[in-house]
Amino acid sequence: MRIKWVRLFSDASGESHFADVEEELNLRDFAPPEAPLYLSQFFAASETAFFGAPAGWIGDWHVSPSRNLFIVLTGAWEVTASDGETRRFASGSVLLAEDTTGKGHASRVVSTEDSLAVLVRLGQV
Repeated sequence: MRIKWVRLFSDASGESHFADVEEELNLRDFAPPEAPLYLSQFFAASETAFFGAPAGWIGDWHVSPSRNLFIVLTGAWEVTASDGETRRFASGSVLLAEDTTGKGHASRVVSTEDSLAVLVRLGQV
């Protein structure tokens, strides 16, 4: 079993870019005596919150305030990296936002419904 997500990061010159990430999930004894489950690597996390934005919300250029795992539950977002690439993140999408320096990104809710997401603040790598 595999998991896919998108990484948003800044390069050495401060330009932000998207990268597709795919990881193999490994069968592990996670909750014995239950049968093994497929798990990814663990991410060190410091906080978790629900994150909401109304339909039509627009965020101008900004960096991520920390390394954040952003999981869209409802609605849809459009995020533009400073290199000009724009991607859409709908319900079920996962974005690892690591552009904590540089030019950052712009984002907006493009769905006609409000968006709800889970935001997990990750530790530094």
